[in-house]
Amino acid sequence: QVQLVESGGGLVQAGGSLRLSCAASRRLFTIYAMGWYRQAPGKQRELVARISSGGSTNYADSVKGRFTVSTDNAKNTLYLQMNGLKPEDTAVYYCNADIVNGNLVNAYWGQGTQVTVSS
Repeated sequence: QVQLVESGGGLVQAGGSLRLSCAASRRLFTIYAMGWYRQAPGKQRELVARISSGGSTNYADSVKGRFTVSTDNAKNTLYLQMNGLKPEDTAVYYCNADIVNGNLVNAYWGQGTQVTVSS
């Protein structure tokens, strides 16, 4: 089990930057993978970026080259650096952690942080 607490959301103009943080209640090396998802009003939750315990990353096509996912193992924290923000990036951003438990993978979620990009 893990608790995830996001921070760093807010209101920014198009072209601006934000950095989201997700503090985990356990050591990151015990987590199979972590990621950021987002959900805009009226839309399904979608993957933004993901990083495995081995450091492999993958990104949604819409954010490649603009967003960077990273971790700080000493702080048990996941980050999402968002540059070149666009109005279509407006959404609630959720931190996710997948933890292996035997033959199962359990998914845990943070409470979400709002990102609003004005044009």
